[in-house]
Amino acid sequence: MAILVSTTSVAGQRYPEEKASSMNVFRAGWVLGLLAAPPVSATQKTILINDTLTANADKLKVNNPAQHTGRIAGWRFGDYAVATSKQGPVKTTTRQNFFNSKADSSTSEKFSFVLTNKTMDSAMVNAARNSKVQLLRGLQLGNGWSLGADEMVRESDNLAAFITINRDTSDTWAFFLGVTGSPSYTGFLTNGERRITLAVASSNRNALDLSGWPALGYEFLEDGRSLGAIQYIGGLWRPAQFVWLDRNLDARTKLLLAAVMTAVLQMNRPS
Repeated sequence: MAILVSTTSVAGQRYPEEKASSMNVFRAGWVLGLLAAPPVSATQKTILINDTLTANADKLKVNNPAQHTGRIAGWRFGDYAVATSKQGPVKTTTRQNFFNSKADSSTSEKFSFVLTNKTMDSAMVNAARNSKVQLLRGLQLGNGWSLGADEMVRESDNLAAFITINRDTSDTWAFFLGVTGSPSYTGFLTNGERRITLAVASSNRNALDLSGWPALGYEFLEDGRSLGAIQYIGGLWRPAQFVWLDRNLDARTKLLLAAVMTAVLQMNRPS
């Protein structure tokens, strides 16, 4: 099965994939932003999505769930909820060179969950997340003196998952979402016949404009049609997480998208 890298789009505009890496920069700056008081304009915002999706989908509020040891968060929105889940330990490995001027840190974790709807259909998801950071450090000269400053030169955050609906292994879907500082951005969902791509979405008309702490998310596209969207953060201090699913989709596709959106929520949950 060939995997083709797609371009990203925001509110009907298309951008080269490499520019979407600014999402990674925003994630890195998010924690630093929490240390400062937010402007009034950063309270709560909503991503811009395709007009046809707005007209054909309900805006579903995502709950703000707790997370317990050995399980993922209990995500729930609309008719969909996490019924059971497992989360393995987070493993972090750090390597440094002889002069302690370069450090590479890798973090990995695995999790699985079953998402159900009101008719008790189920989507089984097995996922693995891998994050890597490469840091160049200033050279410590002693007596409080140093040469240069710490600088992050490379970062990647990848999520891969396999999804089956109602234990039907004859129709297994693969999902991949990756953001790296190469720069590169890739997001897609496929079963070998159908291919659904993810496009970066923002409350700013230009997704590359990170001013004002915009809401961030993804829109799901297939053959030019917007099937749904997810907002995983919206405005500083306000999670404001929402989901949109086209009402005209069949129940199986809705459950599939809801399962992938749940994995995206878990990926972007603060540590």
